[in-house]
Amino acid sequence: MYDLIILGAGPAGLSAGLYAGRAKLKTLIIEKSIEGGQISGTTDVENYPGIELISGMEIGMNMRKQAENFGCEFISEEIIEVSLEDDIKKVKTSSNEYEAKSVILATGAEARKMGAPGEEEFAGRGVSYCSTCDAAFYEDFDVYVVGGGDAALDEALFIAKFAKNVYIIHRRDELRASKSLQERAFANEKIHFIWDTVVEEVKGDKIVNELILKNTKTGEITSIKAEAEPFGTFVFIGYIPETKLYEGQINMENGYILTDDEMNTNIKGVFAAGDLRKKTVRQVVTAAADGAIAGINAEKYIAEKEGTLYEGFKEEN
Repeated sequence: MYDLIILGAGPAGLSAGLYAGRAKLKTLIIEKSIEGGQISGTTDVENYPGIELISGMEIGMNMRKQAENFGCEFISEEIIEVSLEDDIKKVKTSSNEYEAKSVILATGAEARKMGAPGEEEFAGRGVSYCSTCDAAFYEDFDVYVVGGGDAALDEALFIAKFAKNVYIIHRRDELRASKSLQERAFANEKIHFIWDTVVEEVKGDKIVNELILKNTKTGEITSIKAEAEPFGTFVFIGYIPETKLYEGQINMENGYILTDDEMNTNIKGVFAAGDLRKKTVRQVVTAAADGAIAGINAEKYIAEKEGTLYEGFKEEN
């Protein structure tokens, strides 16, 4: 029996663990992969407050070490089933079953992939899913953005502040983005469009240096090669929240978990933090903030339930 089980060891889960551990909660963090979540695949992070430059892998390792130093336990197992509605929450993995008084859901969201050969191989080496993370690395170079919705245009407009030119590759001949974003993109002299086109393959040596494109109407294959390095390809075709396990128990909208500002879900004692929440900004710093709030409120929930929350704390908060 644990006080708290945290599902996921990305920035949200690790931050929650840090705060829960400091509050002396017996805390278990379950992660099937490596710590750090999506950020672990980013080579250079330069927008985390107080740190000028660090790799995503280092952020994950450092955050895990902090959580461990405060007593958090870690296991690497795949979660296959959760039961959250009773007072005692149950988490079943491929190997074991665990129980806790409270649970924080922090399994994140995964950027939707193009599915083109070479995409996975060059992720973090020319293929990116985060403009605020990587746009500055392509100052005065040509950049290619894949997508046609609000996110793609919004990110393209941001990237245009740095890049020499931004080419938006879209599978149709019209955009799905809001009219206001379309007007801004069409008015930006740096932004150009490649219509009716998909990326067939991503090529390179150590980094991306070529995109193979296919016209969706004619089937024509063309190649775009880098005239100079680096060669940026940003993919913004949506996210897939990792929330399927919670369907039927947790309230969601389009697969994203609904919470209040305190990270409470519709079930008492169950909190959600990070990219799996319905929110507008998904960054390491916002995930960490979500985790801190969830960790603090999980401790308050347990203390109030057990009658151990001292009166001074109640009055101050």
